[in-house]
Amino acid sequence: MPAPEVRPGVRAAPPLDPGERHRLLSGSHHDPHGLLGAHQATGGVLFRALRPFARSVAVAADGLRAELVSEGDGLFAAVLPLNAVPEHRLLVTYGGEGGDGGNGDNEAGGQDTHAAEEMEFHDPYRFLPALGELDLHLISEGRHEQLWQALGAHPMTHQGVTGTRFTVWAPSARGVRIAGDFNYWDATGFPMRCLGSSGIWELFLPGVGEGALYKFEIARPDGSRTLRADPMARRTECPPGTASVVTASHHTWDDEEWMEHRADRRAHQSPLSVYEVHLASWRPGLTYRQLAEQLPAYVKDLGFTHVELMPVAEHPFGGSWGYQITSYYAPTARLGSPDDFKYLVDALHRSGIGVLVDWVPAHFPKDDWALARFDGTPLYEHPDPSRAEHPDWGTLEFDYGRREVRNFLVANAVYWCEEFHIDGLRVDAVASMLYLDYSREDGQWSPNEYGGRENLDAVSFLQEMNATVYRRCPGVVTIAEESTAWDGVTRATHHVGPGGFGGLGFGLKWNMGWMHDSLGYMKHEPVHRKYHHNEMTFSMVYAYSENYVLPISHDEVVHGKQSLVTKMPGDWWQRRANHRAYLGFMWAHPGKQLLFMGQEFAQGAEWSEVHGPEWWLLDDTYHSAGDHRGVRDLVRDLNRGYADHPALWERDTDPSGFAWVVGDAAEDNVLAFLRLDAFGNPLLCVSNFSPVVRHAYRLGVPEHDAGWQEILNTDAARYGGGDVTNPDLLKPEPTPWHGRPSSILPALPPLATIWLRPA
Repeated sequence: MPAPEVRPGVRAAPPLDPGERHRLLSGSHHDPHGLLGAHQATGGVLFRALRPFARSVAVAADGLRAELVSEGDGLFAAVLPLNAVPEHRLLVTYGGEGGDGGNGDNEAGGQDTHAAEEMEFHDPYRFLPALGELDLHLISEGRHEQLWQALGAHPMTHQGVTGTRFTVWAPSARGVRIAGDFNYWDATGFPMRCLGSSGIWELFLPGVGEGALYKFEIARPDGSRTLRADPMARRTECPPGTASVVTASHHTWDDEEWMEHRADRRAHQSPLSVYEVHLASWRPGLTYRQLAEQLPAYVKDLGFTHVELMPVAEHPFGGSWGYQITSYYAPTARLGSPDDFKYLVDALHRSGIGVLVDWVPAHFPKDDWALARFDGTPLYEHPDPSRAEHPDWGTLEFDYGRREVRNFLVANAVYWCEEFHIDGLRVDAVASMLYLDYSREDGQWSPNEYGGRENLDAVSFLQEMNATVYRRCPGVVTIAEESTAWDGVTRATHHVGPGGFGGLGFGLKWNMGWMHDSLGYMKHEPVHRKYHHNEMTFSMVYAYSENYVLPISHDEVVHGKQSLVTKMPGDWWQRRANHRAYLGFMWAHPGKQLLFMGQEFAQGAEWSEVHGPEWWLLDDTYHSAGDHRGVRDLVRDLNRGYADHPALWERDTDPSGFAWVVGDAAEDNVLAFLRLDAFGNPLLCVSNFSPVVRHAYRLGVPEHDAGWQEILNTDAARYGGGDVTNPDLLKPEPTPWHGRPSSILPALPPLATIWLRPA
């Protein structure tokens, strides 16, 4: 390639206004593109570049070359006798005698200590904005439902040049610059421009591509600077690193069949049995791709329809289990890349398993490199400190009344469902969002405009989030962890309840009352259970007020609460029997089921995020391995029986799908009820929570001449029980009982649940 012609007639550029120069060099200029790059000027075209540590800078355009004049502090400028602004490149010399060093690894440029070398770069300040007016309008309105496509770092080809577009929302910043490994974390030469009044800052950097680390250096209103991770980063450094990573997805999905039929599966009228997993500790040390080789097979073998993953979004402290998130759009890098996480979801879908993810829009941590006071002001958090501070967790609550913050969160919910094919979101800590006085004493909170304690902004946000997710992602389900009696959590948003609020619009709600009451009952010695019988029956008073999930989650097996089997009274045999009986009762009770990992094989220790489940309990070398395998075999059979009998799930939200047979046998510790499918076909569940066999226990049943057949018995020998079973058909007798025309006389095994169906 011939050397470019040196252009005669080059002259020095007029000096910058001192104020403009200071703002540019201090990183507090709103429009660096107005000073840098190429601009029409008197007598030609003015070129100016900001290249700290450079020995010299020249311009190459249309086969011509011209040296720019140093203006000090890394500024180089000159006026060239050209009639129009050309496409141009910068020829930058770093290092050498008297030089401060340079970097030739990429087009962004940086510093090094090598011998003098000239490198050629595209000028970042010759490009038009890479973000469109429609994007800016939607962001300003808080209605950009695919916000991740507009903000953050995006590799692209812009005006024929490959590079990365960086955009960030920082409306109160005096200026924003980009620092990264491509410029040795010196942001001086990479100021961004503010796009109008949107508060969006933008810069296209040629030559920067996938894998580059970066942060935003923000000049705060008080003149100080802060280095921040990208709130919209779609990939991060592995903690304890905190940088954002430029990324693009290359995953090819192979779950077309699942996605094509996802909308056909209506959560309320379909089987939904959930295995809750903490990915980092399920099999400690495994990556997303390694988990994809083991987790789907394990879950499918046990018959669960879904997994629920504790939060996968990036979080700095592993001990938070993911519930204190700093990067809402990035799967944690501890286990691999975003594409690796997609690979895991893909594998689960190909195995016929749905994927739910815990989502945490209630609060975020105060790390000074993340969201807190992002641009030097309360941006994502509420401006009122009494509203911003979460009193329980030492975190900050989002400002749900700010449209850009709501957009950030609503789009994030959509992002996981659309980009990662997630089938549902379990929204954490909803109660803390709904009440202004949550964990606050009198004088620590202010009422809403109507004098109430409801957080109206949070209500509106949750309604918008649910409505948007259900509209954009048919077949996805949202689930609320809401621990109060808020009216209408799973009611449609347009249906106004007695409190004057439309429903929140969730598909399902965790039944925290059922969990608390039933576990309280099971902890009692059987001799005392008759005094607490109502704890097992009260749930049916409100069972159809919402659409419920029955959760035995991670929260119930940590922090001194003991594992599920250890909560149970008695010796080891009785504990396992109670455990099995409880699961049999739970799977038959109206509502969907959720069971945390380790409880499916009666792990004795509490869960630890460091060690995970105690898999060694199932090992052949362990003397009691058969006891634990028996419980796991029961869970497998519960799930299979559940899926095979529509009576257990088809009318979960319909009161006519349930009928008590006997709910008042407190002295006997016996509960019996019918579940009915859409055609009225019954399944009878009977639980005996006493440690004695009840022979020929009369139960009223609907008339079925052929008799009743036992299809599941938690006392079966193969589960580790005493094998008190009903192997023969139970013929109904014409003896009216429990208000029914006929009755049967099954044997009720001790501390056990049985299921029967008409033969």
